[in-house]
Amino acid sequence: MEYVTSKTVNLSYDQAIEKVTELLKEEGFGVLTEIDVKDTLKKKLDVDFKKYKILGACNPNFAHKALQAEDKIGVMLPCNVIVEEHEDGKVEVSAVNPMASMQAVSNDNLHSIAGQVRTNLEKVINRL
Repeated sequence: MEYVTSKTVNLSYDQAIEKVTELLKEEGFGVLTEIDVKDTLKKKLDVDFKKYKILGACNPNFAHKALQAEDKIGVMLPCNVIVEEHEDGKVEVSAVNPMASMQAVSNDNLHSIAGQVRTNLEKVINRL
């Protein structure tokens, strides 16, 4: 099982972040966290890295259902979406496949919720 859904987009890095954030919102997700990996690695390790941002996306309804089904599932939340610019200038957007990460948990109710989240995240990636 693939652990991500990815797509190379015909957008600039900044446009891709803006567009994926907008599409996530349309699917009921908010972006709770933004980690600028390039900036963080420069500050912490003084190394250069490509443009790479991790967006911590959360759909409150799905999160609530997941927490009711499995109270420790918070260790796997939020759902991460990344935007990265490769050396050739192409921009790729990837979203976690929550079905892959939830395989570690034996809870059929949780798997159903993860399947719904996967569908919504795939819609976002496909619409880019």
